[in-house]
Amino acid sequence: MLEELKAQVYAANMQLPELDLVTFTWGNVSGIDREKGLFVIKPSGVPYSELKPSDLVVVNLKGEVVEGELNPSSDTPTHTYLYNHFPEIGGITHTHSPWAVAFASAGVDVEPLNTTFADTFYDTVPVTPGLTQAEIETTYEENTGRVIVSTFKEQGIDPMAVPAVLVGKHGPFTWGKTPADSVYNAKVLEIACETNYHASQLTRADCRVPQYLLDKHYYRKHGADAYYGQNNAKSHSHAPVA
Repeated sequence: MLEELKAQVYAANMQLPELDLVTFTWGNVSGIDREKGLFVIKPSGVPYSELKPSDLVVVNLKGEVVEGELNPSSDTPTHTYLYNHFPEIGGITHTHSPWAVAFASAGVDVEPLNTTFADTFYDTVPVTPGLTQAEIETTYEENTGRVIVSTFKEQGIDPMAVPAVLVGKHGPFTWGKTPADSVYNAKVLEIACETNYHASQLTRADCRVPQYLLDKHYYRKHGADAYYGQNNAKSHSHAPVA
């Protein structure tokens, strides 16, 4: 079942250690088949060195396992909630990459301070509020998805223009049109957190890029008039309202 999607999700998961985004088993990638209403996700606690495509678990949009002998990631309810509430996304990545976790721990948003950020994110990557004790002690992972979605709604953020979030005291979730896109966004977010930290140590001045520079770098890679790369307009079709 969903063998092609499993291959994509497996390849995306294997990028996490290659890109130095995970330690031990602290991360997972999923990908969804929207027509079938099913997604594929990494099994819980399986080391990347031992992971095989056949280990991946198929889950429906109720969070129920449809195929697979192993338990799905403990973050499956978060992925389920995001797929149900962000209908344009096709893949999700969660890691505990250290620079992003540092920002999540400090409750500091990741602001657009340079063109590296602006190439991928159209606005500030937010940190969510912390979950309450009751939210943690009940459906913790589902409530993690819930606080992500509510943060984006309350702040009026387009999840496809800003395909990333930091869950307060926890870490990053990123997403994209495909599983591979979500991993790419996870790496860009990690680099953005690292460079923002260093910039904040060098100066206390406001380093945020001007809107016209952010617009230039974002829209040259995203939208109908994008011109970065090869055949870019076909592969990056979404553009937020400027």
